[in-house]
Amino acid sequence: MQDTPELFSTPAPLAARMRPRTLAEFAGQEHLLAPGRALGDALRRGDLGSSILWGPPGTGKTSLAYLIAQHTGRAFIGFSAVTEGVQRVREIIKEADERRRLGRGTILFCDEIHRFNRAQQDAFLPHVEQGTITLIGATTENPSFSLNSALLSRCQVFVLEPLAAAAIEQVVRAALADRERGLGGMGLEVDADAIGWLAIQADGDARRALAALEAAAFQVGAGGHVTLAVLAEAFARRVPLYDQSGEEHFNLLSAYHKSLRGSDPQGALYWMARMLEGGEDPLVLFRRAIAMAAEDIGLADPQALQLAVAAREAFRQLGPPEGFLPLTEMTIYLATAPKSNSVVKALGAALALARDTPAEPVPLHLRNAPTGLMKKLGYGAEYRYAHDYPGHYVAQAYLPEALLGRELYQPGALGHEKRVAERIAYWKGLAAGESGGDKPSEP
Repeated sequence: MQDTPELFSTPAPLAARMRPRTLAEFAGQEHLLAPGRALGDALRRGDLGSSILWGPPGTGKTSLAYLIAQHTGRAFIGFSAVTEGVQRVREIIKEADERRRLGRGTILFCDEIHRFNRAQQDAFLPHVEQGTITLIGATTENPSFSLNSALLSRCQVFVLEPLAAAAIEQVVRAALADRERGLGGMGLEVDADAIGWLAIQADGDARRALAALEAAAFQVGAGGHVTLAVLAEAFARRVPLYDQSGEEHFNLLSAYHKSLRGSDPQGALYWMARMLEGGEDPLVLFRRAIAMAAEDIGLADPQALQLAVAAREAFRQLGPPEGFLPLTEMTIYLATAPKSNSVVKALGAALALARDTPAEPVPLHLRNAPTGLMKKLGYGAEYRYAHDYPGHYVAQAYLPEALLGRELYQPGALGHEKRVAERIAYWKGLAAGESGGDKPSEP
């Protein structure tokens, strides 16, 4: 039974050859592996159970799974949910059962475990429960959404973070120095600024950095000089980390919305640009911004909603790249506009009251009276037409009698709503038979 992965064979890519063989060689993820941390301590004790490793590409999920097998003394069997199916799982389970009878455990490492549908994931359950295998699943997707709850409840979830630039630089320098597995035997001269640039451009992905480094090494050959320009050419154009259909899509969109709400134009512009560079449909940003204008600005600046809708129409007429200008203008305007969520609160209060009082009758004076019978019954009687009165206002009831005095909308204190609050206070004064003070100025 083959239970040792072929990770270090010469024909393998540099990223595969440089996988850490010991915990000391593993770069980054200190929040998981440092002394006192659950995963690191369990590894050192050699007693880790079934786990899910969740993180972006190139952060060490596969390497960490192999180190888990090494530290716990169990066989490591790799499995890909992309290329293999349940039949292969059954074969692995059979081998693991035989190995278990001989006194050795098995780690089944399932790469891209989220690619298995929920029914396929059930194939692991009884064997995890019985201890036939220790399941280590790797996923780039949020396991709350991509794994079934029964499997998730039997596993610890460890979140791997994108590697810091310092960790990427450590990996790159290790590859340049290693004569056995890396590029140390090529005698390369690599500029320090090129290494620093690569560490940043890799977006936390060590595999990406090593692939670019290997391509640059092949380009200059043994004894060659790797400059920033050479490395940039090998790296080609970097595409920012972004997934239009996965969790990262919603994370960036959420960051954009919250930056607008938080009145931070710098953050809003950054997340906008990240999404555009990642290939996002700009209309998705417009849709979120239009909703934000109503939700978080509302009547504090009624022009915000108008501008957002107009900016979307301008983009549709111009298209990219000129259409990015109205998008940027809208983003800055919304971020710097006065904020109010009174519209959201008013809607929620109105819907709640409507649900609680679904049968309150419409007051007679507000009812429509298209027939003589309705008029005889008092429909529309005593209704007062607001335009017949000074200031186009007359005090009368517009709520059912049982709900009189209820206030669903309460204006905020910023921007346009300051004037709205003044008008409402003035009308209340008139209704109470008071002067109401000075009449509020009209906009």
